[in-house]
This record gives sequence, structure tokens and C-alpha cells, in this order.
Amino acid sequence: MDPIREAHLSEPGLLVIDVAGFDDATVLAFQAAIARIWGTSSVERTTRDAGQPGVRLRMYTDLRQVLEEASSPVPAPSAT
Repeated sequence: MDPIREAHLSEPGLLVIDVAGFDDATVLAFQAAIARIWGTSSVERTTRDAGQPGVRLRMYTDLRQVLEEASSPVPAPSAT
């Protein structure tokens, strides 16, 4: 993977996440789960390192962009 550059982390709340997994479906499912919570860059492809098992992807995440869907994944219990 390419080196992380200072511009990728120029402000608080920005993350660079490198993910390694068994196959494309696994790492893309992880990326989709993160994308439901925070703003992320779209990932169109994974990479393979020659001679190494599995696949990798890099995603850029902005923790300042909390999405509405993630604000309350479980309904609050009702008072009885």
C-alpha cells in the first residue's frame, strides 16, 4: 500500500484505515459497516500483495460526519 500522507490526516477526526481480510467480500463488508456509521471514501477495489494471502483495502473515514442511520441502531426500551 502507498504511504499515508500528512494531507490524509490534516484535521482532527480524520482516519486512514488499512483493512486486511481473507477475501473481497469480507473486507468490503467491513467497509460497508463503517460507511453506515461515518462518512467514508468509496472503495471500488481491493489489492493483493504478491506472495501474501488475502486482500487489502484502504479507506478514509471522517469521524465528524456521523450519519443519521447510526444515531439509534436499537430502539430505546419503553417504560412500563
